Amino acid sequence: MNERTARSAPRDCPVCGEPLALTRLSCRSCGTELSGVFEACEFCSLGPQEREVLRVFLASRGNMKELERHLGISYPTARARFDQLLARLGLAPDRGPAGARMEVLERLARGEIDVEEALRGLNQR
Repeated sequence: MNERTARSAPRDCPVCGEPLALTRLSCRSCGTELSGVFEACEFCSLGPQEREVLRVFLASRGNMKELERHLGISYPTARARFDQLLARLGLAPDRGPAGARMEVLERLARGEIDVEEALRGLNQR
């Protein structure tokens, strides 16, 4: 299996939702297999797009404008992808009701949503 066909391992059980345990490793070259309980890498289950966002963000030392430029996307899209990455890693801040309302207003100010969508978002909170 080459890097093109390699898939990201799931982190959570598809049946109960609990974290999966890493219990087997194998060598693609010689077929050697190891069994046991191993520490899983929190970044290993990220998809290719998420890994690229992380790699570019780290290489640009956290500069969101560089992330935007390198990925060839708008600032709001770059920000949204970074926020999705944080959420995937369990690092997204809990914004609470006031923070959620502020987020809707910020999205409206950036032009990501129209007034009607903002009103719907604010009324749901």
